Amino acid sequence: MYCQNAVIAAGEAGRAVTVERLAEMCLELEAQGALNVNFVTPTHYACEARVAVAQARERGLTVPVVWNTSGYETVEAVRANASTVDVYLTDFKYADACLAARYSQAPDYPEVALAALDEMVAQTGEPVFDEVDGLPRLVRGTVVRHLMLPGALEDSKRIVRLVHERYGRQVLLSLMNQYTPVLVDAAAAGNKRAQIALVENPELAHRVPDEDYERLLDFADELGVEDYFWQEGGAAEESFIPPFDLTGV
Repeated sequence: MYCQNAVIAAGEAGRAVTVERLAEMCLELEAQGALNVNFVTPTHYACEARVAVAQARERGLTVPVVWNTSGYETVEAVRANASTVDVYLTDFKYADACLAARYSQAPDYPEVALAALDEMVAQTGEPVFDEVDGLPRLVRGTVVRHLMLPGALEDSKRIVRLVHERYGRQVLLSLMNQYTPVLVDAAAAGNKRAQIALVENPELAHRVPDEDYERLLDFADELGVEDYFWQEGGAAEESFIPPFDLTGV
């Protein structure tokens, strides 16, 4: 409902490629200087992605493979990635089942995401870095990404506490304030789904207030979270949404 990748998430952009072409794309990215190969929301083509990675590695791929997921994964699906994925970049969207039902029609999201996260952490272990051009690069580990939503500060605090107390230094937290109310423009353009969503959830017409984000960061500091990713500036602007023009495909 509120993804910055709404254009591709709604099936309005994209191009079918073969497994062989996907393997080539991985190698092309490394040749262009990419620090990793990042599969975004890839579960529905996981089998093909695993085969493509294996082919690319046979042909010389050396950069880490990142599995960039909503977190709504089965434990079995995560286990199937054990020989493919180096880094999990996983969402933890909701601690509250009612919020998960309201925004994603998935009241079981908190329990499903937590079980999947347990498996991810067991699989990757504590974060491991190397160095590229004098800067650290994550080559093994799990990053738990949480996007704050307007009016949901308390749920965000619950997630920070849960992840920190359950995993400690075994995961890296990424706390994001980049929620972008693209629904407003879509509704104004006549998109019926967006119009209904805004009627049912009017809070989604607004960005996350800066003061709420600061409160969440302060909460993480008070809990003793020693190192986490955070955002500043205009990350919630539509200019941060990339053009999905099939470059590189």
